[in-house]
Amino acid sequence: MSNATVGKHPCPECGGDLQWNAAKQSLVCPYCGTVVPWTPAQAADPGTAMVEHDLETALRNPEVSRDWGEQRREVQCQSCHAISVFVDGKVAQRCDFCGSPSIIAHESQKDAITPQSLLPFKISDGQVRDLIRTWYGSRWFAPDKLKRAALTDTLHGIYLPYWTFDAHVEAHWTADAGHYYYETESYRDPQGNMRTRQVQRVRWVPAAGQLAHFFDDRLVAGTAGVAPGLLAAVEPFPTTTDLKPYSPEFVRGWTVERYQVDLRKASEINRADLDNRVRALCSNEVPGDTQRNLQVDARYHGRTFKHVLMPVWLVSYTYGSRRFQIIANGYTGKIAGKHPYSWVKIFFAVLAVILAAVIVAGLYLSFDNPQ
Repeated sequence: MSNATVGKHPCPECGGDLQWNAAKQSLVCPYCGTVVPWTPAQAADPGTAMVEHDLETALRNPEVSRDWGEQRREVQCQSCHAISVFVDGKVAQRCDFCGSPSIIAHESQKDAITPQSLLPFKISDGQVRDLIRTWYGSRWFAPDKLKRAALTDTLHGIYLPYWTFDAHVEAHWTADAGHYYYETESYRDPQGNMRTRQVQRVRWVPAAGQLAHFFDDRLVAGTAGVAPGLLAAVEPFPTTTDLKPYSPEFVRGWTVERYQVDLRKASEINRADLDNRVRALCSNEVPGDTQRNLQVDARYHGRTFKHVLMPVWLVSYTYGSRRFQIIANGYTGKIAGKHPYSWVKIFFAVLAVILAAVIVAGLYLSFDNPQ
């Protein structure tokens, strides 16, 4: 990977730095309000084109893929340890991920791999506020205070770091394939009568085969600020079709998290994921009704990667002594989150169920024992 410069989109009216506007799906000048449709920057270096980087080469010799297009600053939260990157000179007063005010300057690492592409925000803040209110409204056992506030005053738009991996695999497998068959069996029932029944048996035969498959843009999150379970619930992101080349206009005015799952660790996570998926694919190839002793020999080649940024809307809040997060996919609008429970509501719900059961039992007894 070689260093490359990033093309820019200055405002055609005043020369100011344009910013991506999710509601307008265009670049907007924060100074004069000019709206400019996004197009690839004419001045961009040819090296900024989206390409897949060879994984083995990068692991042997990690380099910066390109600069961020303008000066950046990094801060790290001392509570959740997330590292946020700002490319427009602003500095957060609180952590966007957990709300902690304990943030300190963080020295950027020169060997960090910078993002090559991203998905721009497609869901605006107004849209996601409505989605979150609806989501909260459907949480029956959430405290009413949360439903009324919907907590959208803590809403932050954040680009999260991800790795994408491609790989070709050739696998050979062996297994015992089980085929069901049935035999008639005689038995004596509790009354002493002879009966017959069909009993399932399994005929085991050896089986073997091979599989060729291509994995395209398998995602591995590089974030430390968002719970993995929440991220999995709002995926996927359409990386194979809708990615845009990285340009500072997309991230200017937004928070960007710097990855803390590095390339080597991400490649190990990806390899484990591929192994599991290859095993599942081979399992599907085994004939018969059941199987056992599946053995898979998988050989990977052509493993490549990209470092990309994915858009999310994040709500982080404290209720009592606990912290909660709600996350929305900034491209599709899919929402997942955690929330506290109202034990008063749960108590009355359980009480209502018990009363209903008592009433039903009483009615049953009254019909069963008529006067």
